Amino acid sequence: MSDDQDLPLTGITVLDMGQVYLGPYAGFLLAQAGADVIKIEALIGEPARRRTAGKGAQLPLAMLNSNKRAVTLNLKAERGKELFIELVRRADVVVENFAPGVLARLGIGWQRLHEENPRLVYGSGSGYGLSGPDKDNLAMDLTVQAAAGIMSITGFADGPPLKAGAAVADFLGGTHLFAAIMTALFQRERTGRGRLVEIAMQETVYPSLASNLGLLMRGSETPDRTGNHHGGLGLSPYNVYETADGFVAIINSVDDHWQRLCKAMQRPELIDDPRFSDNKARSANMAVTDSVVSEWTIAQTTTDIVATLRSLRVPCGPVRDLIEIMNDPHMHERGMLHWIDHPDLGRIVVPGSPLRFHGSTAREIEPSPRLGEHNAAIYGKFLGLPASEIANLKSKGVI
Repeated sequence: MSDDQDLPLTGITVLDMGQVYLGPYAGFLLAQAGADVIKIEALIGEPARRRTAGKGAQLPLAMLNSNKRAVTLNLKAERGKELFIELVRRADVVVENFAPGVLARLGIGWQRLHEENPRLVYGSGSGYGLSGPDKDNLAMDLTVQAAAGIMSITGFADGPPLKAGAAVADFLGGTHLFAAIMTALFQRERTGRGRLVEIAMQETVYPSLASNLGLLMRGSETPDRTGNHHGGLGLSPYNVYETADGFVAIINSVDDHWQRLCKAMQRPELIDDPRFSDNKARSANMAVTDSVVSEWTIAQTTTDIVATLRSLRVPCGPVRDLIEIMNDPHMHERGMLHWIDHPDLGRIVVPGSPLRFHGSTAREIEPSPRLGEHNAAIYGKFLGLPASEIANLKSKGVI
């Protein structure tokens, strides 16, 4: 591993039992903050590793598991449980996003682990939480988006509900789980005791509905989907506009933005037009406002529009595709994106952590490990098992 002595979580050991996105992302953030993260998988690998439909299906695994060490462990075998307990006794954090109760039924749930290591912080992520009438409902990003309200507000008023293009529920869950773990680690520094922390994906989504809930509170029983408009229909212009060669997003959050936009459009007379005099008026005349802006954008290239508006400090952004984002020079220069040579996938782009610790050297990206790649290192050097026992564990299907 690289030298990470100046990173905040240096010396913290994490057992990452995460699967697919939510848990592995929380573990990824911990790893990039300096923790020694040991990814524990079943002998056949976690579900994301078993998605074998080519390089694209395997890319998320590589993105979320950089700088981790990987072991395999059969938690249904008694010896496998014993080894897990040995790891827990030496660990600071356990991360998991199994369905509620899975590890408890195996005899290695929170209560047992807390007894074995009272300093342990146990982070659990699930769709609907560890309590409540919905706790046992199976949850994936799509189903949580549906149940949490995201799909009801995504799309256009005359179309069906749509999922968000990104896996927002999974990654909101992973980010909040990281935050809960960090909060508990901070408390442990003062009390010496760990605790159970949990997040429910559905609950992490709710605050993001703020604008749309505002529209509901204004009297609409079931607000229409607002397309690319503001979720609460409370700002105008706020839309994605067609250009001569693509699309551009423009938002005016204060009246000063509108005045600068009028200057860009060379329409100074609109500033004093009562239909556009302030945000309330523009929102009441949203269709006309959009028409005025569209008439200007359709005659300009996206690049020219963005250059003009940015020079005038008007919030805007080109609608870019994934290839453009993957090669974004800004994110590459800041160290958020990295080209690496992956042993299985070849030359790929992977992210760093969005969390920046100024004064610390960012962790050098190490490719995601192969299944069980560090069995010898963890069970041998970390737990101190002799090579003969490790070989025996393998032959018996424990690792």
